[in-house]
This record gives sequence, structure tokens and C-alpha cells, in this order.
Amino acid sequence: MIAMHRTQERLHKPVLVLNASYEPINVCAARRALVLVLKGVASAEEHSLAHVHSARQNIKVPSVIRLLEYRRIPMQARSLSRKNILMRDRYTCQYCAKTMSSNELTLDHVIPRSRAGGTTWENLVACCHTCNNRKGSRTPEEAGMKLAKVPKPFSLHTSRHLMRLLGKSDDQWRKYLFY
Repeated sequence: MIAMHRTQERLHKPVLVLNASYEPINVCAARRALVLVLKGVASAEEHSLAHVHSARQNIKVPSVIRLLEYRRIPMQARSLSRKNILMRDRYTCQYCAKTMSSNELTLDHVIPRSRAGGTTWENLVACCHTCNNRKGSRTPEEAGMKLAKVPKPFSLHTSRHLMRLLGKSDDQWRKYLFY
């Protein structure tokens, strides 16, 4: 039972996916990465220390895989959601700059909804409960508060930045993430 749990844990580890041109394009679970390698769609560029075992084989779990054929990646739009706003803002209150867990943060409408402020990427920010209560139904200027940064939509640049943050936990990713 314990061995099966460890195997499943290994198969959920994040793996960096590179295009044939070595451009980072995604992060997937180790299980998906192994399937792509075994199907001949990708090759393992780096391996973790973990192994998975079958009846006949002992297979190293990849840490970085590269697709063998170049894939054109269309501009991707991320859906507007609480999770994506918190990730974009790095789980940091945009008024007091404190980093917190997701349950300690709320979403704030920069221009309040009571003043026709929309629920858009450009009008939502991560905010702690204290700052949200202090700001109330006012604009940041009226409340004497300043945003840490102007909110922007999730972009390809944002996605690459998140890959870099994930890569800090895996040294093998660094040479592919253009630090």
C-alpha cells in the first residue's frame, strides 16, 4: 500500500514540457510525460531521481521532456477566475504587499462594482481582508491606498513567469527557463 502511494506521488510531480525548439511551453504531470515518451512523441531531456517499475522495466521519471516535432502554440487566453487572479498576483495583497495563503485573500474590484467597475482582469486584484475592509466601496486613491502594480490579463509572459517560479523547486529546469 505504501509503495503504491509513493508511485502515485512520483507520477504527480510536475514535468517541464519543451517544444522541439527547446522553448518551454507547458508543465504536465510525470504520468503524462511518461506516456508521451513511451509513445515516441517526446524525449526525456532530464530525469528526476525517482523510478517507476513495471513487470519488466525500471523507468526513470523525467523532469524535463522535449516534443520531437515542433508544435505551433496559439495565443492562449486564461479564464478569469479567483485562482488565476491569485496566481497572477503571486498570492500577495496588492495594497500591503503581504504574501498569504489563498484562504487569507479576497478579490478586490479596483473600481468598485457599485461604481460600474467590471469583473475583468484589469479591475481585479488579490487583497487581504484588512485592506479590502479599509478600502470599502472607494477607489484606491479615495482610500489613500496604492496598488503594488497595475493589474493586467494573464499573458504568455505571465505563464512563463509561473514556470520559472515552479522551476525554482527543480534545478534541472533552470537552463530551459531563461533566468
